[in-house]
Amino acid sequence: MIGIIDYKAGNIKSVINAFNYVGYDCELVSRPEALKNYDRIVLPGVGAFGEAMARLRAENMDDAIKEFVCSGRAFLGVCLGMQLLFDRSFEFGSNEGLGLIKGEAVKFDTNKFDQALKIPHIGWNALEFTRQMPINAGLKSIEYLYFVHSYHAVCDDKFVLAKTGYGYDFVSAVAHENIYGFQPHPEKSHDVGLKILENFGRL
Repeated sequence: MIGIIDYKAGNIKSVINAFNYVGYDCELVSRPEALKNYDRIVLPGVGAFGEAMARLRAENMDDAIKEFVCSGRAFLGVCLGMQLLFDRSFEFGSNEGLGLIKGEAVKFDTNKFDQALKIPHIGWNALEFTRQMPINAGLKSIEYLYFVHSYHAVCDDKFVLAKTGYGYDFVSAVAHENIYGFQPHPEKSHDVGLKILENFGRL
């Protein structure tokens, strides 16, 4: 059974529908003590980093997430959920994250763009996978997924699973032991995204 953390940060219904479509049962989880009942956990989300972390802390969900990850079971962060995996974000000031992967979320630096590009980055774009892991099994080295974001992760190359170009190359997927993160939305990315969710369900 897959648990979907419900902390009022959007896009949860589409995540549930996508997992159901590829044959996996999942449930919303709003109580931190309930995380231990699941084989795999997903942290979805859209919105502001600081507000999302405040909600997680208010329910003691941050500590429960860390305990779950320490158990060795698979954990997936999607979009804002991926950014929350890191030490901090600089969205509306400096905000502390979960600290599960060393790194931070920063706003796109338009000064580095060699052409006029809109922020937020919205639409389909290519992920170039830098390594092969079970979560991207069966996918090509370059695949297209759907993005909606203004901030992106900066971290050591050893955590990088994929990069994407938008003005410059940025980290669009990460993997570290039993922790996975995707900046794009697999649940909105048709067959490729469904394959990623199916692979996560098999971990």
